[in-house]
Amino acid sequence: MGPLPPDWTPADIEAVMLENDPEKMPYVPIAVSMGCDEGDRDWAETVCVRLAAHPEEWVRGNAILGFGHLARAFRTLDRPTVEPLVRAALTDPSSVVRGQAEAAVDDIAHFLGWSAR
Repeated sequence: MGPLPPDWTPADIEAVMLENDPEKMPYVPIAVSMGCDEGDRDWAETVCVRLAAHPEEWVRGNAILGFGHLARAFRTLDRPTVEPLVRAALTDPSSVVRGQAEAAVDDIAHFLGWSAR
């Protein structure tokens, strides 16, 4: 996906996050939330949690959107951790983050029945 190798591993993703390359970072939460399997689901959610506070708006927004992808794929999220992050993203100063949060809220509501608004 984007500048990430198509056959990435969790170690590859962790290395990209350490590097914090602005060209690669926006792809990380999307890659992990759409490309993980059941065995890496918790790790992918943790990556999105970590990146939900990233200073770059596209990284932050994509991390929030990643929660929607995980909800769709696995029908579960750690509600006490994720719900406050999604709620906060709905009022983020960045329109990018707010837009991604709106999309995530729709998926989370549909697949998990939460109302994050």
